[in-house]
Amino acid sequence: MKRWLRMCLETQVSLPLFTIVLLAVVWATTLHFIDSEEAAARQLASDSSKELIATYEAQVARSVNGIEQTLQMLKYSAEREGPLGALPELQSHGLLPSGLVFVVSIVDAQGDTVASNPVARPINVGTQEYFRFHQEHRSSYTFISRAMRDQANLDWHLHFTRRLEDARGEFAGVAIVEVEPTYFTSGYERSRLGEHGMLGLVGDDGVVRALRVGDKQSFGQQLDMTALQTPRSTPVASIGDGVKRYTAVRQMAGLHLSALVGLAEDEQMTGFAAQRRQLLLDASIATAVLILLAALVWACVWQGAKARRRIRRAQETYAAASESNMDSFFVLRAIRNKEGVITDFKFSAVNSRAEQLTGRTRSELRAQTLCNWMPSARHNGMFERLVLVTQNGGVHQEEGPNMVPQLHADWLHWQVVGVEGGVVAILRDISERKRAEERIYHMAHHDTLTGLPNRSLTCSRLEQAIAHAERTQESVLVAFIDLDSFKLVNDTLGHNAGDELLKEVAGRMVRCVRRDDTVGRFGGDEFVLVLPHVNEDPQVLAPVLDKILAAVVRPIELEGQKMQVSCSIGVAVYPRDGQDSDTLMLHADAAMYRAKESGKNNCQFYDHEMNAGLEEKLALTEGLRKALEEQQLFLAYQPKVSLASGRMFGVEALLRWQHPQRGLVSPAQFIPLAEENGLIIPIGEWALREACRQACAWLDAGLPPMVVSVNVSARQFDDPRLVERVAEALEWSGLSPQWLELELTESMIMRDVGKSVEKMRQLEAMGIALAIDDFGTGYSSLAALKSFPISRLKIDQSFVRDLAGSSDDQAITCAIISLSHQLDMRVIAEGVETEQQRSFLQQHGCDEIQGYLFSRPVPPQEITAMLIAEDTDSGIEALAP
Repeated sequence: MKRWLRMCLETQVSLPLFTIVLLAVVWATTLHFIDSEEAAARQLASDSSKELIATYEAQVARSVNGIEQTLQMLKYSAEREGPLGALPELQSHGLLPSGLVFVVSIVDAQGDTVASNPVARPINVGTQEYFRFHQEHRSSYTFISRAMRDQANLDWHLHFTRRLEDARGEFAGVAIVEVEPTYFTSGYERSRLGEHGMLGLVGDDGVVRALRVGDKQSFGQQLDMTALQTPRSTPVASIGDGVKRYTAVRQMAGLHLSALVGLAEDEQMTGFAAQRRQLLLDASIATAVLILLAALVWACVWQGAKARRRIRRAQETYAAASESNMDSFFVLRAIRNKEGVITDFKFSAVNSRAEQLTGRTRSELRAQTLCNWMPSARHNGMFERLVLVTQNGGVHQEEGPNMVPQLHADWLHWQVVGVEGGVVAILRDISERKRAEERIYHMAHHDTLTGLPNRSLTCSRLEQAIAHAERTQESVLVAFIDLDSFKLVNDTLGHNAGDELLKEVAGRMVRCVRRDDTVGRFGGDEFVLVLPHVNEDPQVLAPVLDKILAAVVRPIELEGQKMQVSCSIGVAVYPRDGQDSDTLMLHADAAMYRAKESGKNNCQFYDHEMNAGLEEKLALTEGLRKALEEQQLFLAYQPKVSLASGRMFGVEALLRWQHPQRGLVSPAQFIPLAEENGLIIPIGEWALREACRQACAWLDAGLPPMVVSVNVSARQFDDPRLVERVAEALEWSGLSPQWLELELTESMIMRDVGKSVEKMRQLEAMGIALAIDDFGTGYSSLAALKSFPISRLKIDQSFVRDLAGSSDDQAITCAIISLSHQLDMRVIAEGVETEQQRSFLQQHGCDEIQGYLFSRPVPPQEITAMLIAEDTDSGIEALAP
C-alpha cells in the first residue's frame, strides 16, 4: 500500500492523474450538452415524419377511392350490360379515367381479356394471383396486386381488381384498373422529404407496391412490416440501401395497404451535426492545450522510464508471441571471418515449436551452428539464400515438400526475414493442410460411393483424350453403361444393398480396363468408359466390352441372397461419331438405349439410324404436350360382362390418341412417354374426369347404372394429390362414388406396401371400388394381398391367351380364381377372344370377363346402343373377334 501511495506522489504519476481528471470534466460537460441537443433534434425529426404520413395518407386515400369508384362502375356496368358493353357505356357517359394514366380492362371467367381501354392486346390472365383470388373467394374486396407486367402491357403496373358475378352469383370474371406505381409517389416534395426521403405504399404481405426515394422509383421489395409498425423514435435502415430513416407507417382504412414515409437521418440531423462538430472542436482545442502544457512538464521526467518499459515489453511480447505461435521460430546470427564474409549461422534463439519440428532441445540447437547440424544446407541452396537475405534484407518466402531430413514434416512453408546481424527463419508445418487439399480435390472430382471419377472429371478426361487423339490421329471410344434391373434390387433389398451392388460392379469394371482408361460414374446406375489411344479399327476393344458384360453379369451376394444384374452398353467413337464430348456422350446414350431395346445385356455401337428413333420419340413427346390442349385425346369403352347373367355390368375406360398427321397412335407408344415426361398426371386427371362425366351422362339418360373402371398409372398413384383429384372429379361430374372403380397394377402397389395400403384405404373410405389389374405378373405376397382393400382381381390376358392349350396357364388361372374367392373378391378375366376361353372360365367359377369375344373398345354412343339392346334382349351378342 505504501508503495502505491509513494508512486502516486511522484510527479510523473500525479501530473497525468490531475490532467486526466480535468479533461474528464471538460469532456463530460461537452458530451452531456451534445446528448441533449441530439435528443431534441431526433424528436423533431420523428414529429415531422408523423405529420408527413398524415398528409400522404390523405393523398393516397383520395387516389384509391377514385380507382375503387371506377371499379364499382365497371362491375355494375359489366354485370348489367355484359363485358363487351360495359366500357362503351362508361365511355359514352365520360366515366372512364384517362387512358394516359389508367388502363381499364375486363376479363371473363376463363381469364381471357374481352375489353380494355386503351385498346390492348388480348391475353389470358388465368394464372395471375388476382384472378385466382377472385375466382376462389366470393368477396367484394378490392384486390391490389404486386407490381407486374404482361404481354398486353410491358410497363410495370399495379392491378386494382374486383370480382364480377353472373345472375346466379357465380364467378363471371374480373374488372381491372391498372396504374403505374409512380402514380402513388408523384407527390414527393423535395423541400420536405429531402434528397433521401422515402414515400411509398406497402401491402399487408410486406411487399412494396410503390416506393420513391429521392429521384429513384422502385417496387417489389419485401419489407419487415412488424419492425416498421412498432412505435419508434429512432431511425432504422428499412429498404436495404443502408440509409437510416425516421419512418412512419399508417394502415389505410378498408384496404390491405399501408402508407410509408421516411426522413433520412443524415438530412434531418444536419444542423445538429454542425453544432456537434463545433462543440467537439472547442473541446478538442482545450484538450490539446491542456495536454501540451502537461506534456512539457512531464516529458523529461517520464522519458527514461518509458524507454525502459518499452524494451521490457518488447522482450516479453516477443517471448509470448513466439511460444504461443503455431510457427517454428529460429533466430540465426551470422558468423563472419576476418574479411567479413559470412561462413555460417549460429542458433541464437528458438521457440518450443522449433524444438518439436527438429526433435532437438533449445540448448542442443544453441550449442551448434546451422551447417554443423545440417551439412546439406551448403549444397541445397539454403545457406546461399540465408546469406543473401542477411546482406540485402527484406522477406523471402516459399512453400513445398520438405527436402531436409532434420525437419520432421512432409510439407513446409518458409519465411526468412533479414534482421540486423542475421535472419529470423519462420517455418510452418503445412502437411495436414496439403493432405486436406488433396482430400477436397478428390471429393470434388470423384464419386463418394464408388471412388470413381464423377461426371466433371470424366468429361474433363474425355476432352483431354479427344485433344490428344486429334494431335496423334487416333480414336477415342466412349461407352455409356446402364445397369439392367437395378431398380428391382433397390425395391426388394433396399438402398444399402443397391449401394453395395454399385461398388462391386464399379470394381469389376475397373479390373477389366487398361491403366490409361477411365471408368466414371454419372449417378444412379449409369457409368461411362473413356478408352483413349484406339487405332483405326475401334472393334479391337470389343473384347474389353465383352469382358465387362461378362464381369457385371456374374452373381453377387447381397443381404444373404445371390443377385444377378446385367448391363446395356452403348458405344460412340471419336472422330467417326462426333467431334466433341457432348456429341459423343449423346450418341453413346442413344446406342445404349438401342442395347436396352435389343433385349439388354448386350453392346451396341452407334449408327446414324439411332438418331431417327430419338427424333421420333421427341416428336411424339412434343405432340403429346399439345394433344390435351387440342382435344386429340378421347376415351373408348370396353364392356365388362357377368358370366352368370350374360349382361353388361360395367365398362373399362381406355385412353386413345387421334394424331392429326399420324392417325391413331397406339397406347403402347404414347403412354410410356407420358409416364416418362410426367404428362401422365394431367392426362390421367382429364381421363378420370371424362370417364366420370360420361358415366353420369348415361345415368341421366335413364340407362341402367354400371361401374366405370379407370386405370391409374404408377406416376398417378405416387402423386400426393391422387385422393384429392379423385374427389374433385366426382364432385365436378356429380357421379356417385359407387359407380367408379380404379384399376391398380400389381407391381405398382407392391413397391411400398405401407403407403399403398394407406392410400387405398382413403379411396375405399370414399366408397370407390378398387381392382388389381394384370394380376399374376407382379410380385404380390399373400400377406400383402390380404391387407389390400380390393374388391376385384383381374387375370392378365397373358394367362387367358393360351388357356385352351396350356396346362400351366390353366393351373394359374384356376389358382387365381380360387384365391380370389377365398379372399372374398370377385375375379374378372381380360382378353377373352374365343368361346373355348369363355367356357373354361365359366366352368371354373370366374365371375366376369371382358374381351373381343363380346366387344372391342368402342365410342360411348355404341355403349349406349348396347345398353338399350339389353333392355330388349336377354344378353349381349358376341361380336366377331
